[in-house]
Amino acid sequence: MKIADTSAQDEVLRAPRKQPIWVKPTIAIAAIGLLAWLLVPAIQSWSQSDLSVPLSRVRIDTVKVADFTRDISAQGQVVAAVSPKLYAPAEGTVTLLLDAGTEVKKGQVLATLDSPELTSKLQQEQATLFSLQTSYDRQKILAKKQQLTDEKAVDIAKMMLTTADREKRRFEQGFALKVISQIELEKAQDDLETAKVQLRHAVDDAKLNKENLEFEVQSLAQALNRQQLLVADYQRQVDSLSIRSPVDGLLGNLSVENKTYIIKNQLILSVVDLSQFEVEIAVPESYANDLTIGLPVEISVESQIYPGKLKTISPEVFENQVKGRVQFTKAIPTSLRQNQRLTSRILLEQRPQVLQVARGQFLDSGNGRFAYVVRDGLAVKIAIETGARSINAVEILQGLKVGDQIITSGTDVFKGANTIQLN
Repeated sequence: MKIADTSAQDEVLRAPRKQPIWVKPTIAIAAIGLLAWLLVPAIQSWSQSDLSVPLSRVRIDTVKVADFTRDISAQGQVVAAVSPKLYAPAEGTVTLLLDAGTEVKKGQVLATLDSPELTSKLQQEQATLFSLQTSYDRQKILAKKQQLTDEKAVDIAKMMLTTADREKRRFEQGFALKVISQIELEKAQDDLETAKVQLRHAVDDAKLNKENLEFEVQSLAQALNRQQLLVADYQRQVDSLSIRSPVDGLLGNLSVENKTYIIKNQLILSVVDLSQFEVEIAVPESYANDLTIGLPVEISVESQIYPGKLKTISPEVFENQVKGRVQFTKAIPTSLRQNQRLTSRILLEQRPQVLQVARGQFLDSGNGRFAYVVRDGLAVKIAIETGARSINAVEILQGLKVGDQIITSGTDVFKGANTIQLN
Protein backbone atom coordinates (compact mmCIF):
# COMPACT_ATOMS: atom_id res chain seq x y z
CA MET A 1 0.00 0.00 0.00
CA LYS A 2 1.43 3.35 -1.07
CA ILE A 3 1.15 6.20 1.36
CA ALA A 4 0.53 9.69 -0.24
CA ASP A 5 2.92 12.48 0.68
CA THR A 6 2.85 16.28 0.26
CA SER A 7 5.10 16.43 -2.71
CA ALA A 8 2.25 17.45 -4.95
CA GLN A 9 1.78 20.64 -2.92
CA ASP A 10 5.36 21.74 -3.04
CA GLU A 11 6.34 24.83 -5.11
CA VAL A 12 9.75 25.52 -6.43
CA LEU A 13 10.97 28.98 -5.35
CA ARG A 14 13.40 31.07 -7.30
CA ALA A 15 16.36 32.53 -5.53
CA PRO A 16 15.72 36.22 -4.53
CA ARG A 17 17.27 38.87 -6.71
CA LYS A 18 19.50 41.30 -4.91
CA GLN A 19 18.37 44.99 -5.05
CA PRO A 20 20.89 47.74 -5.73
CA ILE A 21 22.35 49.39 -2.67
CA TRP A 22 21.12 52.94 -3.64
CA VAL A 23 17.33 52.10 -3.63
CA LYS A 24 16.64 52.32 0.11
CA PRO A 25 18.53 55.59 0.65
CA THR A 26 16.69 57.11 -2.32
CA ILE A 27 13.29 56.16 -0.87
CA ALA A 28 14.23 57.58 2.52
CA ILE A 29 15.42 60.85 1.01
CA ALA A 30 12.17 61.19 -1.00
CA ALA A 31 10.05 60.62 2.10
CA ILE A 32 12.00 63.20 4.07
CA GLY A 33 11.61 65.71 1.20
CA LEU A 34 7.86 65.14 1.03
CA LEU A 35 7.52 65.60 4.77
CA ALA A 36 9.57 68.76 4.63
CA TRP A 37 7.45 70.09 1.78
CA LEU A 38 4.36 69.57 3.93
CA LEU A 39 5.73 70.87 7.19
CA VAL A 40 7.81 73.85 6.11
CA PRO A 41 4.81 76.12 5.20
CA ALA A 42 3.10 75.22 8.43
CA ILE A 43 6.30 75.89 10.37
CA GLN A 44 6.81 79.18 8.53
CA SER A 45 3.18 80.16 9.18
CA TRP A 46 3.51 79.23 12.83
CA SER A 47 6.72 81.19 13.13
CA GLN A 48 5.09 84.32 11.62
CA SER A 49 2.02 84.25 13.93
CA ASP A 50 1.77 85.71 17.42
CA LEU A 51 -1.05 83.43 18.55
CA SER A 52 -2.73 80.21 17.49
CA VAL A 53 -6.53 79.87 17.58
CA PRO A 54 -8.75 76.98 16.39
CA LEU A 55 -10.65 77.83 13.22
CA SER A 56 -13.88 76.52 14.78
CA ARG A 57 -13.85 79.36 17.32
CA VAL A 58 -14.12 82.16 14.78
CA ARG A 59 -16.74 83.20 12.25
CA ILE A 60 -15.64 84.39 8.80
CA ASP A 61 -17.52 86.43 6.20
CA THR A 62 -16.65 87.71 2.73
CA VAL A 63 -16.68 91.40 1.80
CA LYS A 64 -19.14 92.05 -1.00
CA VAL A 65 -20.96 94.81 -2.89
CA ALA A 66 -24.74 94.79 -2.55
CA ASP A 67 -27.72 97.03 -1.82
CA PHE A 68 -27.41 98.45 1.69
CA THR A 69 -30.31 99.19 4.02
CA ARG A 70 -29.56 101.13 7.16
CA ASP A 71 -32.08 100.09 9.77
CA ILE A 72 -32.74 99.84 13.49
CA SER A 73 -34.24 96.96 15.41
CA ALA A 74 -36.64 98.13 18.10
CA GLN A 75 -38.64 96.17 20.62
CA GLY A 76 -42.17 97.34 21.30
CA GLN A 77 -45.54 96.42 22.65
CA VAL A 78 -49.02 96.65 21.23
CA VAL A 79 -51.13 99.51 22.53
CA ALA A 80 -54.57 100.72 21.58
CA ALA A 81 -54.50 103.83 19.41
CA VAL A 82 -57.69 104.96 21.14
CA SER A 83 -57.77 104.17 24.84
CA PRO A 84 -59.63 106.95 26.67
CA LYS A 85 -59.52 107.18 30.45
CA LEU A 86 -62.59 108.37 32.32
CA TYR A 87 -62.31 110.56 35.42
CA ALA A 88 -64.75 111.59 38.12
CA PRO A 89 -66.52 114.87 37.22
CA ALA A 90 -67.34 115.57 40.88
CA GLU A 91 -67.04 114.20 44.40
CA GLY A 92 -69.38 111.40 45.33
CA THR A 93 -69.97 107.68 45.68
CA VAL A 94 -69.28 105.65 42.55
CA THR A 95 -71.33 102.64 41.45
CA LEU A 96 -69.71 100.37 38.85
CA LEU A 97 -72.24 98.74 36.54
CA LEU A 98 -69.92 96.42 34.55
CA ASP A 99 -66.85 94.26 35.14
CA ALA A 100 -63.47 94.70 33.49
CA GLY A 101 -63.22 93.04 30.09
CA THR A 102 -66.90 93.51 29.24
CA GLU A 103 -67.67 94.55 25.66
CA VAL A 104 -69.28 98.00 25.59
CA LYS A 105 -70.86 100.28 23.00
CA LYS A 106 -70.44 104.00 22.50
CA GLY A 107 -72.74 105.93 24.85
CA GLN A 108 -73.37 102.98 27.16
CA VAL A 109 -73.45 103.84 30.88
CA LEU A 110 -70.50 102.20 32.62
CA ALA A 111 -70.80 103.69 36.10
CA THR A 112 -72.82 106.25 38.04
CA LEU A 113 -71.74 108.83 40.58
CA ASP A 114 -73.97 109.97 43.43
CA SER A 115 -73.22 113.63 44.28
CA PRO A 116 -75.91 115.18 46.56
CA GLU A 117 -74.09 118.51 46.64
CA LEU A 118 -74.12 118.89 42.88
CA THR A 119 -77.76 117.77 42.61
CA SER A 120 -78.80 120.26 45.30
CA LYS A 121 -76.93 123.06 43.58
CA LEU A 122 -78.75 122.29 40.36
CA GLN A 123 -82.13 122.47 42.09
CA GLN A 124 -81.24 125.80 43.71
CA GLU A 125 -80.19 127.31 40.39
CA GLN A 126 -83.34 125.98 38.74
CA ALA A 127 -85.42 127.75 41.41
CA THR A 128 -83.51 130.97 40.79
CA LEU A 129 -84.11 130.56 37.07
CA PHE A 130 -87.85 130.18 37.67
CA SER A 131 -87.87 133.36 39.80
CA LEU A 132 -86.00 135.32 37.13
CA GLN A 133 -88.32 134.01 34.45
CA THR A 134 -91.32 135.24 36.50
CA SER A 135 -89.73 138.68 37.00
CA TYR A 136 -88.95 138.89 33.32
CA ASP A 137 -92.52 138.07 32.32
CA ARG A 138 -93.88 140.55 34.90
CA GLN A 139 -91.58 143.28 33.61
CA LYS A 140 -92.79 142.71 30.06
CA ILE A 141 -96.40 143.11 31.24
CA LEU A 142 -95.54 146.29 33.16
CA ALA A 143 -93.76 147.63 30.11
CA LYS A 144 -96.82 147.09 27.96
CA LYS A 145 -99.05 148.71 30.59
CA GLN A 146 -96.79 151.73 30.87
CA GLN A 147 -96.63 152.00 27.10
CA LEU A 148 -100.44 152.14 26.96
CA THR A 149 -100.49 154.81 29.70
CA ASP A 150 -97.99 156.94 27.80
CA GLU A 151 -99.91 156.55 24.57
CA LYS A 152 -103.06 157.66 26.41
CA ALA A 153 -101.30 160.76 27.78
CA VAL A 154 -100.04 161.67 24.31
CA ASP A 155 -103.48 161.21 22.79
CA ILE A 156 -105.08 163.41 25.50
CA ALA A 157 -102.41 166.06 24.96
CA LYS A 158 -103.17 166.04 21.24
CA MET A 159 -106.87 166.45 21.96
CA MET A 160 -106.14 169.35 24.33
CA LEU A 161 -103.98 170.93 21.65
CA THR A 162 -106.75 170.59 19.10
CA THR A 163 -109.29 172.13 21.54
CA ALA A 164 -106.98 175.02 22.42
CA ASP A 165 -106.35 175.73 18.74
CA ARG A 166 -110.07 175.78 18.01
CA GLU A 167 -110.77 178.09 20.99
CA LYS A 168 -108.03 180.43 19.83
CA ARG A 169 -109.54 180.68 16.35
CA ARG A 170 -112.99 181.29 17.83
CA PHE A 171 -111.66 184.08 20.06
CA GLU A 172 -109.86 185.61 17.12
CA GLN A 173 -113.13 185.77 15.17
CA GLY A 174 -114.96 187.23 18.20
CA PHE A 175 -112.22 189.81 18.69
CA ALA A 176 -112.52 190.79 15.03
CA LEU A 177 -116.26 191.37 15.59
CA LYS A 178 -115.53 193.35 18.74
CA VAL A 179 -117.46 190.86 20.90
CA ILE A 180 -114.34 189.43 22.64
CA SER A 181 -111.94 191.49 24.66
CA GLN A 182 -108.20 191.55 24.09
CA ILE A 183 -107.57 189.79 27.40
CA GLU A 184 -109.78 186.83 26.50
CA LEU A 185 -107.99 186.50 23.15
CA GLU A 186 -104.60 186.48 24.82
CA LYS A 187 -105.81 183.87 27.31
CA ALA A 188 -106.86 181.64 24.41
CA GLN A 189 -103.43 182.08 22.86
CA ASP A 190 -101.80 181.10 26.18
CA ASP A 191 -104.00 178.00 26.43
CA LEU A 192 -102.85 176.98 22.93
CA GLU A 193 -99.19 177.34 23.85
CA THR A 194 -99.82 175.40 27.06
CA ALA A 195 -101.42 172.58 25.09
CA LYS A 196 -98.40 172.47 22.73
CA VAL A 197 -95.99 172.24 25.66
CA GLN A 198 -98.06 169.50 27.29
CA LEU A 199 -98.08 167.50 24.03
CA ARG A 200 -94.33 167.88 23.59
CA HIS A 201 -93.67 166.75 27.19
CA ALA A 202 -96.11 163.88 26.85
CA VAL A 203 -94.27 162.64 23.74
CA ASP A 204 -90.87 163.04 25.43
CA ASP A 205 -92.09 161.26 28.55
CA ALA A 206 -93.41 158.42 26.42
CA LYS A 207 -90.05 158.03 24.64
CA LEU A 208 -88.11 158.13 27.91
CA ASN A 209 -90.42 155.65 29.58
CA LYS A 210 -90.10 153.35 26.57
CA GLU A 211 -86.31 153.46 26.71
CA ASN A 212 -86.34 152.85 30.47
CA LEU A 213 -88.72 149.93 30.14
CA GLU A 214 -86.68 148.42 27.31
CA PHE A 215 -83.55 148.73 29.46
CA GLU A 216 -85.25 147.03 32.39
CA VAL A 217 -86.55 144.22 30.20
CA GLN A 218 -83.12 143.82 28.56
CA SER A 219 -81.38 143.68 31.97
CA LEU A 220 -83.77 141.00 33.16
CA ALA A 221 -83.31 139.13 29.86
CA GLN A 222 -79.52 139.13 30.32
CA ALA A 223 -79.85 137.94 33.91
CA LEU A 224 -82.29 135.28 32.74
CA ASN A 225 -79.92 134.19 29.97
CA ARG A 226 -77.00 134.01 32.39
CA GLN A 227 -79.07 131.93 34.78
CA GLN A 228 -80.13 129.61 31.94
CA LEU A 229 -76.48 129.04 31.04
CA LEU A 230 -75.66 128.38 34.69
CA VAL A 231 -78.50 125.88 35.00
CA ALA A 232 -77.45 124.23 31.72
CA ASP A 233 -73.89 123.87 33.03
CA TYR A 234 -75.08 122.31 36.28
CA GLN A 235 -77.41 120.08 34.31
CA ARG A 236 -74.44 119.00 32.18
CA GLN A 237 -72.46 118.21 35.33
CA VAL A 238 -75.34 116.20 36.75
CA ASP A 239 -75.73 114.34 33.44
CA SER A 240 -71.99 113.60 33.48
CA LEU A 241 -72.48 111.72 36.76
CA SER A 242 -73.53 108.88 34.47
CA ILE A 243 -70.15 107.73 33.13
CA ARG A 244 -70.63 106.71 29.49
CA SER A 245 -68.30 104.95 27.07
CA PRO A 246 -66.88 107.36 24.43
CA VAL A 247 -66.05 104.52 21.97
CA ASP A 248 -66.91 100.94 21.09
CA GLY A 249 -64.54 98.47 22.69
CA LEU A 250 -63.79 96.66 25.93
CA LEU A 251 -63.99 97.95 29.46
CA GLY A 252 -60.37 98.17 30.62
CA ASN A 253 -58.91 98.42 34.07
CA LEU A 254 -61.09 99.56 36.98
CA SER A 255 -59.13 102.01 39.11
CA VAL A 256 -61.61 102.22 42.00
CA GLU A 257 -63.67 99.82 44.05
CA ASN A 258 -67.46 99.70 43.81
CA LYS A 259 -69.43 101.92 46.23
CA THR A 260 -66.40 103.95 47.30
CA TYR A 261 -66.26 107.72 47.80
CA ILE A 262 -63.97 109.41 45.29
CA ILE A 263 -62.81 112.96 44.74
CA LYS A 264 -63.11 115.13 41.66
CA ASN A 265 -60.83 114.26 38.71
CA GLN A 266 -59.94 110.85 40.17
CA LEU A 267 -59.40 108.10 37.60
CA ILE A 268 -62.31 105.66 37.50
CA LEU A 269 -61.76 103.33 34.53
CA SER A 270 -60.51 103.08 30.96
CA VAL A 271 -62.00 101.84 27.69
CA VAL A 272 -59.93 100.10 25.01
CA ASP A 273 -60.84 100.42 21.33
CA LEU A 274 -59.73 97.08 19.85
CA SER A 275 -60.31 98.20 16.25
CA GLN A 276 -57.23 100.44 16.18
CA PHE A 277 -53.86 99.13 17.36
CA GLU A 278 -50.42 100.72 17.30
CA VAL A 279 -46.95 99.62 18.43
CA GLU A 280 -45.10 101.63 21.06
CA ILE A 281 -41.35 101.21 20.52
CA ALA A 282 -38.23 102.21 22.43
CA VAL A 283 -35.18 103.30 20.39
CA PRO A 284 -31.68 103.86 21.85
CA GLU A 285 -30.77 107.49 22.40
CA SER A 286 -27.88 107.28 19.88
CA TYR A 287 -30.39 106.90 17.03
CA ALA A 288 -32.66 109.74 18.14
CA ASN A 289 -31.33 112.21 15.55
CA ASP A 290 -31.97 109.72 12.72
CA LEU A 291 -35.66 109.32 13.50
CA THR A 292 -38.21 111.33 11.54
CA ILE A 293 -41.97 110.99 11.40
CA GLY A 294 -43.12 108.92 8.45
CA LEU A 295 -40.16 106.51 8.24
CA PRO A 296 -41.17 103.05 6.94
CA VAL A 297 -41.26 100.28 9.53
CA GLU A 298 -41.49 96.51 9.19
CA ILE A 299 -43.42 94.89 12.06
CA SER A 300 -42.92 91.20 12.74
CA VAL A 301 -46.06 89.40 13.95
CA GLU A 302 -45.99 85.60 14.21
CA SER A 303 -43.25 85.22 11.56
CA GLN A 304 -45.07 87.57 9.17
CA ILE A 305 -44.02 91.08 8.19
CA TYR A 306 -46.58 93.90 8.22
CA PRO A 307 -45.78 97.36 6.82
CA GLY A 308 -46.11 100.42 9.00
CA LYS A 309 -44.79 103.93 9.50
CA LEU A 310 -43.41 105.96 12.38
CA LYS A 311 -46.33 108.06 13.60
CA THR A 312 -44.96 109.97 16.60
CA ILE A 313 -41.63 110.52 18.33
CA SER A 314 -41.25 111.53 21.95
CA PRO A 315 -39.49 114.91 22.37
CA GLU A 316 -37.69 113.73 25.50
CA VAL A 317 -35.23 110.97 26.39
CA PHE A 318 -36.23 108.63 29.21
CA GLU A 319 -33.78 106.06 30.59
CA ASN A 320 -31.47 106.48 27.55
CA GLN A 321 -34.31 105.67 25.18
CA VAL A 322 -36.68 107.56 22.93
CA LYS A 323 -40.31 106.45 22.76
CA GLY A 324 -42.24 106.34 19.50
CA ARG A 325 -45.53 105.10 18.04
CA VAL A 326 -45.73 102.93 14.89
CA GLN A 327 -48.96 102.83 12.90
CA PHE A 328 -49.99 99.97 10.61
CA THR A 329 -50.31 101.26 7.04
CA LYS A 330 -52.31 98.32 5.73
CA ALA A 331 -54.31 95.51 7.31
CA ILE A 332 -53.97 95.12 11.08
CA PRO A 333 -53.38 91.52 12.27
CA THR A 334 -56.46 90.09 13.95
CA SER A 335 -54.37 88.20 16.51
CA LEU A 336 -53.00 91.31 18.24
CA ARG A 337 -53.55 91.73 21.95
CA GLN A 338 -53.02 94.66 24.29
CA ASN A 339 -49.40 94.83 25.62
CA GLN A 340 -48.26 92.04 23.27
CA ARG A 341 -44.47 92.12 22.67
CA LEU A 342 -43.37 92.64 19.06
CA THR A 343 -40.17 93.28 17.11
CA SER A 344 -40.03 96.07 14.55
CA ARG A 345 -37.42 97.19 12.02
CA ILE A 346 -37.14 100.89 11.22
CA LEU A 347 -35.77 101.54 7.72
CA LEU A 348 -33.63 104.68 7.92
CA GLU A 349 -31.90 104.67 4.53
CA GLN A 350 -31.53 102.53 1.40
CA ARG A 351 -28.52 102.78 -0.98
CA PRO A 352 -27.51 100.60 -3.96
CA GLN A 353 -24.12 98.96 -4.52
CA VAL A 354 -22.39 99.52 -1.20
CA LEU A 355 -19.22 97.71 -0.07
CA GLN A 356 -20.26 95.83 3.03
CA VAL A 357 -19.71 92.86 5.29
CA ALA A 358 -21.86 91.00 7.78
CA ARG A 359 -22.19 92.74 11.10
CA GLY A 360 -20.56 90.99 14.04
CA GLN A 361 -18.91 91.37 17.41
CA PHE A 362 -15.66 92.53 15.82
CA LEU A 363 -17.22 96.01 15.64
CA ASP A 364 -17.56 96.08 19.41
CA SER A 365 -14.08 94.61 20.00
CA GLY A 366 -12.26 97.18 17.88
CA ASN A 367 -14.93 99.88 17.67
CA GLY A 368 -14.87 99.39 13.91
CA ARG A 369 -11.26 100.61 13.57
CA PHE A 370 -9.56 97.31 12.61
CA ALA A 371 -10.36 93.83 11.36
CA TYR A 372 -8.56 90.51 10.89
CA VAL A 373 -8.24 89.49 7.21
CA VAL A 374 -7.88 85.73 6.61
CA ARG A 375 -5.14 84.80 4.08
CA ASP A 376 -3.47 81.38 3.71
CA GLY A 377 -4.51 80.21 7.15
CA LEU A 378 -3.39 83.42 8.85
CA ALA A 379 -5.55 86.21 10.24
CA VAL A 380 -3.75 89.52 9.77
CA LYS A 381 -4.82 92.63 11.64
CA ILE A 382 -5.38 95.68 9.40
CA ALA A 383 -6.85 99.13 9.93
CA ILE A 384 -10.28 99.77 8.42
CA GLU A 385 -12.88 102.52 8.38
CA THR A 386 -16.55 101.70 8.71
CA GLY A 387 -19.60 103.76 7.80
CA ALA A 388 -23.27 103.22 8.29
CA ARG A 389 -24.43 100.21 10.23
CA SER A 390 -27.58 98.16 9.94
CA ILE A 391 -28.92 95.17 11.81
CA ASN A 392 -27.19 92.62 9.56
CA ALA A 393 -24.40 94.52 7.76
CA VAL A 394 -21.88 97.33 8.12
CA GLU A 395 -20.56 99.64 5.40
CA ILE A 396 -16.82 99.48 4.64
CA LEU A 397 -15.24 102.79 3.63
CA GLN A 398 -11.52 101.96 3.63
CA GLY A 399 -9.14 99.06 4.28
CA LEU A 400 -10.98 96.20 2.57
CA LYS A 401 -11.95 95.23 -0.96
CA VAL A 402 -14.43 92.89 -2.59
CA GLY A 403 -13.64 89.24 -1.90
CA ASP A 404 -11.64 89.77 1.30
CA GLN A 405 -12.50 87.39 4.09
CA ILE A 406 -12.49 88.80 7.60
CA ILE A 407 -13.28 87.48 11.04
CA THR A 408 -16.66 88.88 12.10
CA SER A 409 -16.82 87.22 15.51
CA GLY A 410 -15.39 88.80 18.64
CA THR A 411 -11.64 89.46 18.52
CA ASP A 412 -11.02 90.04 22.22
CA VAL A 413 -9.62 86.52 22.43
CA PHE A 414 -6.77 87.57 20.09
CA LYS A 415 -5.46 89.98 22.76
CA GLY A 416 -4.48 92.54 20.15
CA ALA A 417 -2.08 90.23 18.27
CA ASN A 418 -1.17 91.34 14.74
CA THR A 419 -1.08 87.84 13.22
CA ILE A 420 -3.18 84.84 14.25
CA GLN A 421 -2.58 81.23 13.19
CA LEU A 422 -5.92 79.55 12.42
CA ASN A 423 -5.64 75.81 13.05
